[in-house]
Order: sequence, then C-alpha cells, then structure tokens
Amino acid sequence: MALDTSMSVLVVDDYKTMIRIIRNLLKQLGFEDVDEAADGTEALGKMKERRYGLVISDWNMEPMTGYELLKQVRADSSLAKTPFIMVTAESKTENVIAAKKAGVNNYIVKPFNAQTLKGKIEAVFGV
Repeated sequence: MALDTSMSVLVVDDYKTMIRIIRNLLKQLGFEDVDEAADGTEALGKMKERRYGLVISDWNMEPMTGYELLKQVRADSSLAKTPFIMVTAESKTENVIAAKKAGVNNYIVKPFNAQTLKGKIEAVFGV
C-alpha cells in the first residue's frame, strides 16, 4: 500500500521558518494539501472546522503546547482518531514517554530530512 499523499495535513508550529521547512519537505513527498497553525489553540479551532488526515505539531509552543494540543485532541471524540506526529528539538526520554501515554502516533526530533519524515508518516499509516 502506498502513502496517501492526497490527505490534508495540518502543521502546527509557532516558528514560521519551521512551518515553511516542514511544508517544503511534505511537498517533496507529494503532499499538496498542507495547512498551518501558529499554536495549539489555533490548531484546535481549525481541526473542529475541518478533518485532517494528519497533524504534525511542535512540542514547544505558547500559549498551548503541542503536548496540550495532543491531550485535547485525544479527549475529543470527534478528533481522537486523528493521526498525530510530535516534533521536538529535544529527545528527552520523559517527553517521549509522556507523548506516548497521551496517545501520540509518532515522534520526530529536529533536525530531520524528507526521508526521515516519510519514514515516520509511513510508520503511522502502516505503509
């Protein structure tokens, strides 16, 4: 089974440059339908208006972190099954464990390239 690149992807990061980098990597992988949000609060609002096939969120944001966003997504029955990849600059074991317990589908440490991102997305979708 091939990766479905027609799905909509929401990239959440408070750092515009990082959004641009992830958007470009997704484009390299064939994803065209990429939306963005500057923090967890904005992302949650967008997710309630539109169904996304995948969320790629930074951990460290203000005012709502990626971790808080993940917990709220998993607590909302209409959003709970949305595939969620957490992006972080730190690979602290306690963060990885906390994210796993909160229901993250995969975890990616910055910096990363298109191949790494593709592998993480494929792992989420069992490709």
